[in-house]
Amino acid sequence: MFFAVLSVLIVVVHLYLWKRLVKDTTRPGGPARRVGTIALAVCVALLVAALSLGTRVSPEIARWFAWPGYLWLALFFYLLLALLVLELPRLALRGWVRRDPGETEDATPDGESAPASTRSPRISRRTALSRGSAALAGVVSLGLVGYGTNVALSPPTITRVPIALRRLDPRVEGLRIALISDVHLGPILGRSFTQRIVDLVNAENVDVVGIAGDLVDGDVADLADAAAPLAELRSTYGTFLVTGNHEYYVGYRQWIEFVPKLGIRPLRNERVEIRHRGGVFDLAGINDATGYQWQDPGDIGKALAGRDPGRAVVLLAHQPIDFDDAVRHDVDLMLAGHTHGGQLSPFELAVSLQQGAVAGLYQRENTKMYVTRGAGFWGPPVRVGAPPDITIVELRRT
Repeated sequence: MFFAVLSVLIVVVHLYLWKRLVKDTTRPGGPARRVGTIALAVCVALLVAALSLGTRVSPEIARWFAWPGYLWLALFFYLLLALLVLELPRLALRGWVRRDPGETEDATPDGESAPASTRSPRISRRTALSRGSAALAGVVSLGLVGYGTNVALSPPTITRVPIALRRLDPRVEGLRIALISDVHLGPILGRSFTQRIVDLVNAENVDVVGIAGDLVDGDVADLADAAAPLAELRSTYGTFLVTGNHEYYVGYRQWIEFVPKLGIRPLRNERVEIRHRGGVFDLAGINDATGYQWQDPGDIGKALAGRDPGRAVVLLAHQPIDFDDAVRHDVDLMLAGHTHGGQLSPFELAVSLQQGAVAGLYQRENTKMYVTRGAGFWGPPVRVGAPPDITIVELRRT
């Protein structure tokens, strides 16, 4: 039902694009209008196929429509924004357009058609304005998507963040946690991308690796090989994972059962004690906030049950929306992902409204939260204003 509604919405919004990019810039019945209409229809079909079938068929098949479909999604997003912004000058120039008599007829003063050799067709102000707006929107959108594609497919940056915790045992100070999130292995990102992440993390010599959900967009049968390099992750105390919303979309149980084969421990509303140089702190993990829809809800209370309240606790959760609950349970630090930093600026404005956070360090009362931008991407292989990253959190004492 969700994809049915989304598909209808996509078609409706594309009608606006068709009007501004095709109808307003071409002559009725001309070849340019026919070609533009067909091209736009093909783009819509590829986009709908990518959204509805991207995780339902094998990656080898899905990539044939996922690449063009998702690239068009990013281009469509920026074309829509650019054209909406350009509605303002179009509105301001409405009077100037109305004073134009329109495109001249190719006729002689006595009303008869002029010879072909003497015709001098004139483009109306309305058509000139429409073509100029379409050209400007196209150039800006192509530039942003081209730049964003290069950023998204580049290696994630390593972001090092020292965070002071009030209850941290002094002996634990200096422990380093690699926070990985939103890899989204699927029809576009595969084994080579996973290996790149593993190599970056291993080069940091961290003590703990935390994977904050949305590792995959597909079934174990299709993506086991793409995830296999995760078995090479090296750290002092191991790799831990919590589910993200995308694990639930594709069947979370299969991945919960599979990742232990890679040496990864799922944290299912539970905690483990991390003992470091004689000191100790709790590392807890909860199921994703959408898990309740699959009768698998996140539960911070359950994860922290029976813990020593005088000991620092670091919580691994997928969505920043769990921050309020973490504050109520007096968590010292929550590590999250999900937002992609907005991925396609200015989409971070909507993300902030829905999640209450986008990326970086936040604090409320005695609880801190760090949100990573994520290592991969969902949908378009494009990142604008939100480069991919892996965060190395160094625990310090206040």
